[in-house]
Amino acid sequence: MYSGIVNGQRTTFGTSGLLYRSNKVMYDRATRSLWHQFTGEPIIGPLADSGIEQPFFPAVVTTWAEWLAEHPDTTVLSKQTGVYEPEFYVPEDDPRAIYNDYFTTDEIRFPVWLRDPVIEPKKVVIGLAVGDGEKAYKVEDLRKVRVVNDTVGGVAVVLAASGESRSARAYAREGETFSVDGGRDDGAPGFLLDAGGARWEVTEEALVKEDDPSRTLPRIPTLTSFWFGWYQYHPATEIYEPGG
Repeated sequence: MYSGIVNGQRTTFGTSGLLYRSNKVMYDRATRSLWHQFTGEPIIGPLADSGIEQPFFPAVVTTWAEWLAEHPDTTVLSKQTGVYEPEFYVPEDDPRAIYNDYFTTDEIRFPVWLRDPVIEPKKVVIGLAVGDGEKAYKVEDLRKVRVVNDTVGGVAVVLAASGESRSARAYAREGETFSVDGGRDDGAPGFLLDAGGARWEVTEEALVKEDDPSRTLPRIPTLTSFWFGWYQYHPATEIYEPGG
């Protein structure tokens, strides 16, 4: 989820139809530059080699039920898009979905030349790049442990994960050590406990200390992707090992 402001100008992006390392190439409608979707960098056109890197925002891949429980006043995009009929939009795990075969097999449809077999290529990971470090966390591991206190690139971080969806939120923990405290069944934790027993609310912007709301720990953007996608652009990445 990138900023739609390029060089101070508000614009929109479109899909070019091109791929690079099996990853979408976008274009902005202000300068017609081509942008790499995974890194947020312009690669061809007026902005290429400019050193620009679009800022991106924290986002999660989750279920509608889990998101709605966390954000009951949210709005949702209508299936009445005017592009396709409403029945065209089906869940990714529905056999009628366009990419169902791709998501349910190990096949990589387009060539990628940087690979690491330590993780199956289409395992879903949460990628974190902070400081001068990079680390990948398998979603299946995060679902089991729910909370990870870690250090990446010299920065102390904590990840709070759902036990049911792919959602995981990362925060700077600034020396605190957290554990899970309550939640929505096995869903995303609503609160974390620090080592002193104080509760911190898990929000989209920050961890907020319950008894002192002025104390906050900022959220850190992450990327949810297939392992082969993350490794293409972060070949020096560390890999989280539960209990390690």
